[in-house]
Amino acid sequence: MKNGKRQSFKSFEELDFWKACTEVRRFITTLIKKYPREERFALADDMKRAARSTTHNITEGLGRFHYQENVQFCKQSRGSLHELIDQIITSKDEGYIQENEYI
Repeated sequence: MKNGKRQSFKSFEELDFWKACTEVRRFITTLIKKYPREERFALADDMKRAARSTTHNITEGLGRFHYQENVQFCKQSRGSLHELIDQIITSKDEGYIQENEYI
């Protein structure tokens, strides 16, 4: 709510939190391209799926009819973001990314 009025939107693409997750997804997609071959179907694939899950869950939740279902999907999106944080820490620990790439 803004100034006591409920805000409306026409599409999930207008939502700031969906836009932010899209930026994270793009960052991860670029980042994992330089991972070693042996991680292509392991850590890099997990990161790609978690990054995609952030926007997918927001979108699916908004397509649901009940408010609580939407909330649950947003919580799943948040969980995917936390999963990505751990995967980025793992990437740094394994030497796949540099300190300046660490979020």
